[in-house]
Amino acid sequence: MEEWKKYKWGDLITLEYGKPVSDKDCINGEIPVYGTNGQIGTSNLPPLCKHSSIIIGRKGAYRGVHYSNIPFSVIDTAFFVKSKTDKLHIKWAYYKLLTLNINRMDSGSAIPSTDRYEIYSLPVSIPSIEIQKRIANLLSALDDKIALNKRINDNLEISMRTLFNFYFNEKCIESDEYTRDSLTEIANFTNGLAMQKFRPKENEKGIPVLKIKELGQGFCDSSSDICSPTIKSDYLINDGDVIFSWSGTLLVDIWCGGKCGLNQHLFKVTSNNYPLWFAYLWTIKHLDGFIRISKDKAVTMGHIKRIDLEKAEVFTPNNDILHKLDKIFTPIFNSYISVKVESRKLGKIRDCILPKLMLGELKIEDLNS
Repeated sequence: MEEWKKYKWGDLITLEYGKPVSDKDCINGEIPVYGTNGQIGTSNLPPLCKHSSIIIGRKGAYRGVHYSNIPFSVIDTAFFVKSKTDKLHIKWAYYKLLTLNINRMDSGSAIPSTDRYEIYSLPVSIPSIEIQKRIANLLSALDDKIALNKRINDNLEISMRTLFNFYFNEKCIESDEYTRDSLTEIANFTNGLAMQKFRPKENEKGIPVLKIKELGQGFCDSSSDICSPTIKSDYLINDGDVIFSWSGTLLVDIWCGGKCGLNQHLFKVTSNNYPLWFAYLWTIKHLDGFIRISKDKAVTMGHIKRIDLEKAEVFTPNNDILHKLDKIFTPIFNSYISVKVESRKLGKIRDCILPKLMLGELKIEDLNS
């Protein structure tokens, strides 16, 4: 077994400050510009870092660790990493830094921030450069597949919406093959429960609660609330269910984050008589209008009401046309779900093996066997 050598991060890297970039210089360029929470735009100004490297958030409540494969710039809320030695593989260092809780490093200033000297003082053990490369390549392959899946799904989403706009518009209603209906006539909108009333019973393994936060990020995590799995099936959410948050931040998405319980302020969108893609795309079609209605509400948290759903007009084709369109839309819809579920599973694998690989508890040979 190879012995990992012990260092401090300050022996291996320097953290360089970013520089302010004006808003007008941060659009329509080719050079990525990063801040505390990731990429914020692109610029045509010369890159601050002329090679691939790591970005670490410096200021803010959430400070992430990011990686750019191409030259990039960094604003003054983040650091970028320069290696001081050829003993360190920069992509391995990125994955290792992901295991640190940067957000617990607080300099004590009014705005939460990270002191680079605190990172410099942290111990780190590293294997040989060859092992670092193998670990980085394995984890990169998982991340590359997840990124590819996202691009595939972005294209599938664009395809669905483009086709939908082609087949469902004002011209189609001029024919006698379509009728005018409302959103509530083609779909059911089941509001979630106040899940604090449905905690797991003694000796019962709970399931995560789906709230607006989870819907926005696409997954549940360790901070998600837990509810009983014995709640009524109407309020159980599984991969492929369509969810619509109708209060606060209005979102419509196809949930692929695993089994969970539906919280209040979220609708589970279903349909008894129409394909799910039909209900999903019509709800998406009206989302911008619902957001405008929500913003017009003179309340702290904007929302829509069922009357707004009832007023939302849809064009419903006859059965023959719907059957033909279903053969087009259902394969795209199902592919979108399958790809999204695969990405979730790959992410879980990566998150499981990453800390073990970084500590030397798991070796590439173990995975190969």
